[in-house]
Amino acid sequence: MMSVLLIGADRLGNIPDVLSKNGYDEYVHVPGRKKGMRKYKVPQDVDLVIVFTDFVEHCVSKNIKTQVKHLNVPCIYSKRSVTDLTKKLESCQSCGLCKLQ
Repeated sequence: MMSVLLIGADRLGNIPDVLSKNGYDEYVHVPGRKKGMRKYKVPQDVDLVIVFTDFVEHCVSKNIKTQVKHLNVPCIYSKRSVTDLTKKLESCQSCGLCKLQ
């Protein structure tokens, strides 16, 4: 069972379908636009973090980047479009550097 943390975007649209097709069974969505999100803690049990760059506050993105480096969790930065996310997931899964192969 693979879980994903989604940061950013107010609505997900077809993104859960893309995640399901790529083998991710669970996801947690955090909007990431409010100032209070700057102190958000990334759960340690996620397999992947996806940050939607066009729908997230800059400081939240910076905080998430620092945390995923310390947790050694793969992180994808994507636009909130199915096409861009699919392309990023494919390149992430083919790199071979983590367990997401």
